[in-house]
Amino acid sequence: MAFTNVPITVINQIYSKGRKLDAFADTNALLEICDRNLTPFIHFWTTEEPTLILGINDRHLPKLADGLRSLTGNHYDYFLRNSGGLAVVSDPGILNISLFIPQPDTVYTIDEAYEIIKGLISMSFPQLTIQSYEVTNSYCPGKYDLSVNGQKIAGIAQRRTTNALVLMLYLSVNGDQDGRSETVAEFYETADAYSQSRWTFPKVDKATMTTVQNLGFPDITPSDVEHKFLESVNQQNISVDVSSGSDLLVSSEYSAERAKQLRKIQLRNDQLPIV
Repeated sequence: MAFTNVPITVINQIYSKGRKLDAFADTNALLEICDRNLTPFIHFWTTEEPTLILGINDRHLPKLADGLRSLTGNHYDYFLRNSGGLAVVSDPGILNISLFIPQPDTVYTIDEAYEIIKGLISMSFPQLTIQSYEVTNSYCPGKYDLSVNGQKIAGIAQRRTTNALVLMLYLSVNGDQDGRSETVAEFYETADAYSQSRWTFPKVDKATMTTVQNLGFPDITPSDVEHKFLESVNQQNISVDVSSGSDLLVSSEYSAERAKQLRKIQLRNDQLPIV
C-alpha cells in the first residue's frame, strides 16, 4: 500500500467561521502543488463551528433559501464546495482527512484510490470491521461510505489532476451524530428536495449513522485519530514530515495558488441566495 517513496508532508488546520472558505481553497491549492511538484500531503482539518458543506447538486434544491434558513435556525453555518454532489457536516467532532498522492507513473483507478484511504482507516482501528458500500439513507451517500455494523462513520470523495489525486474523507469521531443527521434531514425537507425527480437527494435517517466514539472508544478525539492515521502511514514504510508544512503555507508559491483558488470559491459562493 506504499503510495509514495518520499516523506509525506502533514498539515493540520482549524478553520474559524470567518475563514470557512479557506478549507477548500487549501484543498485545491494543495492538489495543484502536489501535481506540480509531485509532493504528497496529508491535510487534517476541522471547523470551529457546526457547518453544512453544500455539494454541487444542492444548488438545485427547489427552495434552497428556505433550507439555508433552517440551518441558521439550528445554529449551523454553511458554504458551497466545488467537489462532491451532496451536503456533509463539519464540526469540532468531525475530522476531515485529505490525502494527496502524486501519480506521474502509477495511475490508480477510482476504486484502487479509495481502497488506499479505506485501508489506512481500517489499520487505524483494527478493533472494528469496516465495510465500504453505499449507506443510502445517510447524508451524502456514496459507493465508498465506510460503515461498522451497518452504520456509516465516514464518507469519501476524490478529485484528480493530470499528475495527482486527492482523497477527501470525513470521519465522525465524536459528538451528537443524531443531531447532525436531524439537521441535514430538516434542511432537505425544508428545501423541498423531494418535490422534483431530476435530482436525487437522500432521505436522511439518523439510525444509519454513528460515531467512532459510540463504537467502543468513549474518550477518543480527532487528535487521537490523527495520531492513529499517521501510525498507519508509517506502517506502510512511508515517513511523515510534521515540520515543513508550516513553511509551505507561507511560501510565495503556495500563497499565490491559494489566493487564486480562494477567489474561485468566493465567486461560487456568491451564487448562493441571500437569507
